[in-house]
Amino acid sequence: MTTEIRTADKTSIRVRFAPSPTGTLHIGGARTAYFNWLFARQNQGKVILRIDDTDISRSSEASYRQILDSFAWLGLDFDESPEVGGAYGPYRQSQRTEIYQAYLRKLQEEGLTYPCFCTPEELQKERETAQKEGRAPRYSGRCRHLAPEEAARRIEAGERAVFRLKTDVHGETTVHDLIRGDVTFQNEEIDDFIIWKADGTPTYHFASCVDDVEMRITHIIRAEEHLSNTPRHIQLFQAFHAEIPVFAHVPMILAPDRSKLSKRHGATSVEEYREAGILPEALVNYLLLLGFSPGENREIVSREEAIECFRLERVAKHAAVYDVKKLEWLNQYYFRTRSVDQLLYEMWPGLLEKAWVSTEESREKLAWLRTLLQFLQQKSRQEADVWNMLECYFRPPVSYDDKGVKKHFQHSETAQRLRQLADLLATLPVFAAWPLEQLYRQTSEQIGCKAADLIHPTRLALTGITVGPGLFDVMTLLGRKECHNRLLEAANFIEKSN
Repeated sequence: MTTEIRTADKTSIRVRFAPSPTGTLHIGGARTAYFNWLFARQNQGKVILRIDDTDISRSSEASYRQILDSFAWLGLDFDESPEVGGAYGPYRQSQRTEIYQAYLRKLQEEGLTYPCFCTPEELQKERETAQKEGRAPRYSGRCRHLAPEEAARRIEAGERAVFRLKTDVHGETTVHDLIRGDVTFQNEEIDDFIIWKADGTPTYHFASCVDDVEMRITHIIRAEEHLSNTPRHIQLFQAFHAEIPVFAHVPMILAPDRSKLSKRHGATSVEEYREAGILPEALVNYLLLLGFSPGENREIVSREEAIECFRLERVAKHAAVYDVKKLEWLNQYYFRTRSVDQLLYEMWPGLLEKAWVSTEESREKLAWLRTLLQFLQQKSRQEADVWNMLECYFRPPVSYDDKGVKKHFQHSETAQRLRQLADLLATLPVFAAWPLEQLYRQTSEQIGCKAADLIHPTRLALTGITVGPGLFDVMTLLGRKECHNRLLEAANFIEKSN
């Protein structure tokens, strides 16, 4: 394991996404990861997945696996990761303790850090005093002036201490951000922050910057909430004598009412979108539109097209607003343009389980099933909609919708009309949607009723429900014999009920 402090090599673009395995991958993190992925792919660079699991008490293997599964489902691959490996591993921070210790020792040797013995109560009192005086809470630096001998004596005596970085309190630090332009911070606002905790582990800021140097990260693309941390990180890079990466902070994602996005606004994790029937192509397309405009009023953008058009400089500075209707519209588009053969392949196990098909189905039945799925696919937003409409094509209704019965089966002539229609089906030389529609309209004129008075009872008779795709397309797919039998069954039900 290397402990040499390296300088970033900018001959090749290298970006990273570093989630914490303490929960699921949320839409904000997925968007940031996708922007990193697009930037790397566009520049023939490398994208690295690094796992921030230094918080042992909250991190879990289940969460880690869930994050990996979410990226696999989204189709986002990484060039280096805990699973793929790479030249700059390990890629889990919990396995990099020796590297962090080496960096800490280097800073200590150069006199850039000091132990701090202040208790939580003392620090809280400092914060309260600052607030009363109208000052921003920051560490006073009281332990910075302890004599080295005194500090060593207290450590040897077993006193717990954290280690703080001696920050530069003079002048200012300017962050050159590819999205937001130059953002300047006054150094006096940056206190001597903690880089090493009393339990012997590094803080997030320290470990992250060490890893960025070690892994030769050239561009840090992350959420807007980290912008305020960037001056501290720049001071750490300077303390490490390393090149400072290029920064880009992507905007927040807000709810439609511009409040913080939460579960009350719907799904927030990639796993929840997957369970809700959202397709990965739709979600990835939607992630692009959260803070970036492809231009020319384009909204349908494939992964390959996104790689070509994506520019960090064109990412919006203002917050992106979550629009579930746009996501559902995208999902409908991708679902309806998906290969029907892929849909058949995905639904086949479920069809077998329900015994609606068998492995010995003839070619004719498979051709019919493919046609059926293609028809229902164009009437659906997602696979669940297809399942909801599918059963009536494999077996007659076992019951009829109660409201439908009251509305469409109560007329005194309904049973007779259904029997008449059943007989008329045999007169059609071609059993297809257009001639069926003509038959129904001609029959309604002959018996003196509206076409709807025949269409609605027929739909209820054939499917058991009152809504669905076009009736005559449904009848075509059911076939002449099945329609004839179901119309007679419904007529019998009406006569028995009355």
